[in-house]
Amino acid sequence: MNWKSVAVCLVIVMSCANAQPVQPNKVEMELIELSRQKWMWMADRDMAALDKLIHEQAVFVHMGATMTKAAELDVIKSGRIQYKEAGIQDISARIIGDTAIVLSTIQLFALVGGKEARNPFTVTETYIKREGTWVLVSLSFTRRMTP
Repeated sequence: MNWKSVAVCLVIVMSCANAQPVQPNKVEMELIELSRQKWMWMADRDMAALDKLIHEQAVFVHMGATMTKAAELDVIKSGRIQYKEAGIQDISARIIGDTAIVLSTIQLFALVGGKEARNPFTVTETYIKREGTWVLVSLSFTRRMTP
């Protein structure tokens, strides 16, 4: 690598380091707020709100388990998993046509089978717009190796 290439790389790295985060637009903010509300509905076991939010063919991916909408709602309703708090550390939304992806970095506190569990997760939520309303079609938890 010559000095000119090194200088160009250095300028690119420096400009990225000084870049200001992009502020979410109105629709992205709507999705971010919907995601935050979803965590509260899960903690409150608000089955009516969750039923309305979640698409019939949605899929949920937990650590070692893949569930349907019915199975996920049953786990929440029964208390086998009691979501207590999703400490959101970072959240963003990306919109691609009528599809949206919400990415969150969270510290999740839950009771799983009656035992406390605290785990750092990256959560991927996929929404589609149907009749003017965002509906959840996929939610995946990926456990991070570091808190």
